[in-house]
Amino acid sequence: MSNSPVENIQEKAIYIRMLSNIRNLPSVPLIIFEVSKMLGNPNTSASDLGRVIGRDQGLVAKILTVANSPLYGLPRRVATIEFAIVILGFDHIKNIVMALSMIEAFKRNGGTNWDNKSYWNHTLFTAAAAKRIADEIGYPKSGEVFTAGLLHDLGISIIQRYFNKEFNTICSLVDTQQMRYLKAEEQVLGLTHQEVGKFLINKWNLPEALGDAIANHHHPSKSENNKVLASIIHLADYMTQRIGTGCFYWDDDMQLDENIIDILKFGDESKLNDFIESHTELFKGQSTATIF
Repeated sequence: MSNSPVENIQEKAIYIRMLSNIRNLPSVPLIIFEVSKMLGNPNTSASDLGRVIGRDQGLVAKILTVANSPLYGLPRRVATIEFAIVILGFDHIKNIVMALSMIEAFKRNGGTNWDNKSYWNHTLFTAAAAKRIADEIGYPKSGEVFTAGLLHDLGISIIQRYFNKEFNTICSLVDTQQMRYLKAEEQVLGLTHQEVGKFLINKWNLPEALGDAIANHHHPSKSENNKVLASIIHLADYMTQRIGTGCFYWDDDMQLDENIIDILKFGDESKLNDFIESHTELFKGQSTATIF
């Protein structure tokens, strides 16, 4: 039986307070501050920045894997972090470092109802696909798009890690009552993984547009900050589920927000469908190897 609106509001307030009081919630990784400080210095070179990032060889390997993804669309293979910085640009590298560092902070082994590899593969796939879409439709901030794509489902990881009992209850409702995950989240927590993700973005004082895209990636037409950014993430997320590559079970039966046809200027539904179908081969050719 569904909770009443009043009960949902009360539950939402309870879990927001609980999120606020989580003592071991990861802080913004130190490397983000270091990289941001270096980028604020006009004398910083690619080799200077490369040396700082290079102290974390795991992060270097992840950046190179991202840069060499077929969906990412670079014209040549990137073999060193210095070359990655040159070809991608400082701001784009900053976005990638920020997103990958935050994901690493939340990395956790699997458990009941949790497929860690599938989850992280989906985040990387969605981020690369979103950047590709942004480049093709002429959206200028593709680095911002990549970051939003990589973090769009971070709220699911937070629920699974810090509210594991509730997470398993959500999964049980989906299994036994054929309820959609978003509806089950609202019934159990009074809020969705989108709102949980936005909470963390706000806690870390990250850009408002990033939090807005995460909060609205299932219903981008509700965005009040940047409907285009939210719509690109939504389309990339939807395409993984529709094409069946890089998808995650939490998006089963994901509904397309048809308002993105106008928001992203596709013209009509048939042109949007043509766009999706034209990317099927590229999606299926994307490496499925995880970097996490």
